[in-house]
Amino acid sequence: MTNPIFTASDPGGAVATHSGILTILQWLSEPSALQASDELPLLRANLKALRDVGGSLPQRVRALDGLYQRSFPVIDSLLPSLAEIGLPIPGKARRIARSLLDLLQMLADDTLAIPEGVDRAGGIDPSLALDLTLWRGINALARQLMISHLIASPARAGVWQQLHQTFASARMQRLHTVVPKGAASTAQHVYNAAILLGCAQPASLTARQVLFLADYFERFADQLEPISAAAAVAPGTFWIDRQRDAPAISCAHKLAPPTTSLDGFSCARLTRLLKVQIAELERGTPAQAIGLPEYADTPAGLGVLRRLASRWTDSGKRRFQRRRQNNRTVLSSGIDDLWRLCQKGEARDLDLSTWMITNESPDGYAVMHVAGKTGALSVGDVVAVRTGSEQNWQVCLVRWAISENPEHLELGLQILGPKAVPAIIAQPSEKLGTEHLRVLILPEIPLLRANQLLVVAAGTLPVQRHKMVLVIEQGNLMVREVKRTHVDEQTGTVDILSIEADDNPL
Repeated sequence: MTNPIFTASDPGGAVATHSGILTILQWLSEPSALQASDELPLLRANLKALRDVGGSLPQRVRALDGLYQRSFPVIDSLLPSLAEIGLPIPGKARRIARSLLDLLQMLADDTLAIPEGVDRAGGIDPSLALDLTLWRGINALARQLMISHLIASPARAGVWQQLHQTFASARMQRLHTVVPKGAASTAQHVYNAAILLGCAQPASLTARQVLFLADYFERFADQLEPISAAAAVAPGTFWIDRQRDAPAISCAHKLAPPTTSLDGFSCARLTRLLKVQIAELERGTPAQAIGLPEYADTPAGLGVLRRLASRWTDSGKRRFQRRRQNNRTVLSSGIDDLWRLCQKGEARDLDLSTWMITNESPDGYAVMHVAGKTGALSVGDVVAVRTGSEQNWQVCLVRWAISENPEHLELGLQILGPKAVPAIIAQPSEKLGTEHLRVLILPEIPLLRANQLLVVAAGTLPVQRHKMVLVIEQGNLMVREVKRTHVDEQTGTVDILSIEADDNPL
């Protein structure tokens, strides 16, 4: 494949300009690279060159149209590889993500600059149509935000504001409800989907869950209901300041100031639909039968939908105030390591890392990585922390994660219990005969939780199995027969079940 080089020069500049634009158009006529990772730098190089080579408006628009259409298959093919990596994102994967973000920002900026050129030229080509250029700009910005969510990194400065203002421009010209030629939806739909993903607290999602909800909102973004910003006071309502570089703000966190330029919307209708869909999934209806992505059939997918419905139904007021700290804590992650830690204490083969507590409250911590191997951490993992001279390891669930670069990782931890008891469940397995599952038992907490909790690896216990025999070895061997009362939490890595003594033993 030709790798274009844009160094041609000419005393008058005309020959170089003509040659440069033709080189880009020739490259666009050639087949794409076999590997998307090889195609990505070529797309960026040609897009950068297009800004410098000049050429007539029809030529430039033709080249930009080709680069836009050629970019998105490359972007879509690279996203799954970013979704399967733990935090912090390794350097190579982060470089790919940064290249994608650069490409999308250039596509948005150059596409949104077209209308000015169209007005001066006095003519319109189908790819110059204002409704399509605005749609493409919004789509490129929305995709850029989604990739930032995917790698647990804050959005680049200015992207949210550019998205809000581009949509405001489309709405002002009454093009937001038009499906442009060559597009599959309206600008309103693309914008709503991006806004809803930002309202879903993406820092509390794994990369796979970000892709799942992005797909979900693409299907149901029209369920969002516009309201006045002043009316955004109920749970599940939000407001947007188009002048701020920020996602939509929940009224549960802050009410809209008395400013006329604000937009508001409600997720009440979407939440009602969510609850209906959750009920169908719980009855065993396949996700595809009710128009949902396949991931909704998994425990983690159903868990995400439950949390989303609960978040948009509840007022979301913080129960406890946070206190800033700078104490150190030691962290271990994963059920197997936590089981060994609680059973045998610290051992040389356990991966322990050091973190700084940046703030704490009675129900959790915010921590920042300082030293040691973290392993592949993600939202939804179970971890244990021990601070100072404490003997017990507190068991926590990772609720959110932020990683601005490979050396930076911050976690939000919710305390599940002040300590854990390691146990084993024996269950039949078709391949292994009898399978022994390592699990953790968390004690009840007076005034907060009446039942004990059982933490197991995600998907290891059959859904229909309610009775279990727990074997506990701490000094003496103890056998307990329990039953699960309900599922408290399902993430991509663990299931958390409420259990109680079984009055009708097996």
